[in-house]
Amino acid sequence: MALTFDKDQNDTIAAIATGMSEAGIGIVRISGPHAAGIIRRIYRTKSGKEMTSWKPNTIHYGKIIDPESGETIDEVLVSWMEAPHSYTTENTAEVNTHGGTYVIHRVLDAVLRAGARMAEPGEFTKRAFLGGRMDLSEAGAVMDLIQSQNEFARKVSLAQLEGSVSGKVKELRSSILYEIAYIESALDDPENYSLDGYPEQLEKKCESILSELQAVLRRSENGKVLQEGIRTVIIGKPNAGKSSLLNRLAGEERAIVTPVAGTTRDTLEETVRLGDLTLCVTDTAGIRKTEDPVEKIGVERARKAMETAQLFLFVLDTSAGITQEDRQIAQMIEEELTTGRHCIVLLNKSDLPVQVEEEEVQKLWKTRKMECLSLSALENTGLDELRSKIEELFHLGELASSTELFVTDDFQKSALRETIRSLELVIQSIENGMSEDFFSIDLRNAYASLGRMIGEEVEDDLVEEIFSRFCLGK
Repeated sequence: MALTFDKDQNDTIAAIATGMSEAGIGIVRISGPHAAGIIRRIYRTKSGKEMTSWKPNTIHYGKIIDPESGETIDEVLVSWMEAPHSYTTENTAEVNTHGGTYVIHRVLDAVLRAGARMAEPGEFTKRAFLGGRMDLSEAGAVMDLIQSQNEFARKVSLAQLEGSVSGKVKELRSSILYEIAYIESALDDPENYSLDGYPEQLEKKCESILSELQAVLRRSENGKVLQEGIRTVIIGKPNAGKSSLLNRLAGEERAIVTPVAGTTRDTLEETVRLGDLTLCVTDTAGIRKTEDPVEKIGVERARKAMETAQLFLFVLDTSAGITQEDRQIAQMIEEELTTGRHCIVLLNKSDLPVQVEEEEVQKLWKTRKMECLSLSALENTGLDELRSKIEELFHLGELASSTELFVTDDFQKSALRETIRSLELVIQSIENGMSEDFFSIDLRNAYASLGRMIGEEVEDDLVEEIFSRFCLGK
């Protein structure tokens, strides 16, 4: 891998590695060849002495001083790690301060004035990657783990961080490399390496690898639902209880609720947790014919939100009976229900006398039977049943308990698709009776595409793009 630091390798970088909030502890991370000299300029022991030497993997209690005035900024603990036994594989100091935002910024300022450069987003992890501590799939998993919103996302990210992707990729690359080497050897030395019957053997090998990679891609596309959240639209006529449902899902009063129909004039978006599920919920304006220009815009935006939804929560007011507006909405939803999209009909206001039975609700649909659940958004009942039904529709229980390989980053999926395409071309060449040279070309492309997943075959600009999405201090 011919990647090098795009900055001067003598740079020593620093950043705040903890959240920007009032907390018990804040950490300033310093990494690079001059980390020892920088920390020496601003650290004093409790008795005021300068530290002249630092033993690897030790923690020191003392204080941070202003490098110019000598004023004490804070009492701290400094952790010292020497290359290559650190996160970045470089000399690293971590200053543990009291967690006030002003205090930690004062400490960072002292570090920068002592000679460090402000780190770019993801630069610590980038240095870990370039230093060989982790490959690209493991580095990407670091940020995925930080951003995980549920148990599934945490498990997948942690598995990648521990090498689940790189292990499988290296295994498959080794298998492909063997075939490339055999073809090249046979072409160069046909007396000792026979190609009789080889195309058939190679086809079986490629089909096996192809089947495995296609399964990974399928699981990963489905797993994206669990990792990023299900795009969910709450839809229904005015005053059916949509906003009350959103408030119950969010656990707070996010939407205005009144007895007046048409209160919601615009879409309202909220990310909510329902058990281990993450729902990216859009509450929409009640769909009906209206002359109000503002409400018209809200209705149009509701229709627009339906186009990208993976799950429709159709809220029916069971205390009011089925109206023409309900029938129109049902027809709109049915037209949108392509493969992979689902609808749950929520029979709301079950706390009131019920005027609508499920049998009558099913007559709204021409081509399918819908999932129906009774609930009361007012009394907060039925949400556990809703969670269970969503898990069932999206097969989330199977995904969450699966120990199979998942990939998450878009660049990984792109590389996976390129590998699949190259292997398909190998099989196509074999079936068309083409020469072994063509097999080798596409096998090499498959080998290179797999390498991009772990950083073995990757351009500098792609590395920059991947690490640019990291937070500061990581």
